Amino acid sequence: MAEAQMVAPGDPKNISLSQGFRMLFYVMKPNESSFPNLEEVPEYVEQATPFFISLIVLELALSWLKGKPRGRVDDALTSISAGILYRLPSLFFRSIELSSYIYVWENYRLFHLPWDSPWTWYLTFLGVDLCYYWFHRMAHEVNIMWAAHQTHHSSEDYNLTTALRQSVFQIYTSWIFYCPLALFIPPPVFAVHIQFNLLYQFWIHTQIIDNLGPLELILNTPSHHRVHHGTFEAESEKVTYGLTHPINTFEPFKVQFHHLYYMWTTFWITPGFWNKLSVIFKGPGWSPGKPRLGLSEEIPEVTGKEVPYGTRVSGSLQLYVVVHFVLLLGFYEDTFADKGVSNSLVSS
Repeated sequence: MAEAQMVAPGDPKNISLSQGFRMLFYVMKPNESSFPNLEEVPEYVEQATPFFISLIVLELALSWLKGKPRGRVDDALTSISAGILYRLPSLFFRSIELSSYIYVWENYRLFHLPWDSPWTWYLTFLGVDLCYYWFHRMAHEVNIMWAAHQTHHSSEDYNLTTALRQSVFQIYTSWIFYCPLALFIPPPVFAVHIQFNLLYQFWIHTQIIDNLGPLELILNTPSHHRVHHGTFEAESEKVTYGLTHPINTFEPFKVQFHHLYYMWTTFWITPGFWNKLSVIFKGPGWSPGKPRLGLSEEIPEVTGKEVPYGTRVSGSLQLYVVVHFVLLLGFYEDTFADKGVSNSLVSS
């Protein structure tokens, strides 16, 4: 396909309503999401905020109509707060994922695939998905990586706000898994797909959508992901969400860092140099004398009678907190409004 056909028309900072919803489902076309340089790559994640809010409100309404769990204010605000914390570092530093990627590309690339080829676009789609799979798997199997990823799994509710519950330091290990793509895929193509891959994770965090039939065989669907957040079995019964050892808090910094503190104390009381290293690099359930990932029989039994941790506050106080949080979101949006991908991903 000729280069002229692959350049997205108009100002790349402005996406249409159609593009806004389609990017959440990874159904953008190569000819509208391919760019010759990083400065032209839109900040898709930042521009997705209004679409996140719209779908969260829609989910709330449909949950009420269908008699599904509607979630709780304290849990939802904790998740959204984590999402804000996750994005704040990009105000001051460029993405380590793309910084490391650019470094490998500029110094070690083996060959150069054309940025304007649909084949490059689809290959990057598959490559980013594969790299994400291995990163995500290791985030469950390597304790230091789980210390970050557990933030996402700490919610005992499961709705679209849960998708926003991200770790502030998970990105400092995930970058390693994407570097091999920099041997041949141009950074602007990668910068598009790393955002689309993240955005796709949003809509699968819902209980509104049931089984999707044949699509269950090829896609990560809400049904698959509900089980991933729960019991790791086929979704044939009600899923209980949260960590095997609940943290029982909505305090944002404890949600982010409590497992790091646990690792720190465990590291110092564990005897032997190699055992101390194992605390860091083996599974979260490991201890001396156990297999790498720990013993499955030590996982607490799920009875279905678990009661999620909650706070007891008045309706008026909840309303005040929600209004206060909406104002905070407005400030958050204004802060990022004029910040394009060239600032967050390219500039020092």
